[in-house]
Amino acid sequence: LFCFVVREKMDDSTKTTLQKIPLLRTRAGPRDGEQWIQRLKEEYTALIEYVKMNKQVDNDWFLLESNKLGTRWTGKCWYIYEFRKYEFDVQFEIPVAYPTSPFEIEIPELEGKTAKMYRGGKICLTAHFKPLWSRNTPSFGIAHALAMGLAPWLAAEIPDLVQKGLITHKEDLGISSSSSSSAAPSATD
Repeated sequence: LFCFVVREKMDDSTKTTLQKIPLLRTRAGPRDGEQWIQRLKEEYTALIEYVKMNKQVDNDWFLLESNKLGTRWTGKCWYIYEFRKYEFDVQFEIPVAYPTSPFEIEIPELEGKTAKMYRGGKICLTAHFKPLWSRNTPSFGIAHALAMGLAPWLAAEIPDLVQKGLITHKEDLGISSSSSSSAAPSATD
């Protein structure tokens, strides 16, 4: 059930996390009607399981919600560095060729602050995550992309951006650090 190709360089903790996220079975994209609805159910199941896993180990780090069609996703992601929470808007759109082609994760407010990002605030995943995704299509989904794409990107980039003074904590700017919550259903509900 949890058989997929994993890079040899991956640490044991990451492998364990990835192996606990349910794999998806339906190969369908946004234009595939009822099959897309089935794929979305599998996506939500995997996301809910991933959120539960993260909460169990006190590693809650994102909130997501989608539009009614499941094609546009928005939310927040955050990274704790030196006991401070750095929070960012995150968004992505599911491409027509999904799941064969992965989606591009965007953090618009960080655009231009790191070389590991493309125009529009799209984080760079080409060298590490996209080959893993292509070897595991259609089994990987949104939860896998967050675990293997966004999480390691945040862990590598946020401390570097803070140390270089390219991002500043909200408290240093005099902005409240409390996050707003949405009344709309999300993957963490």
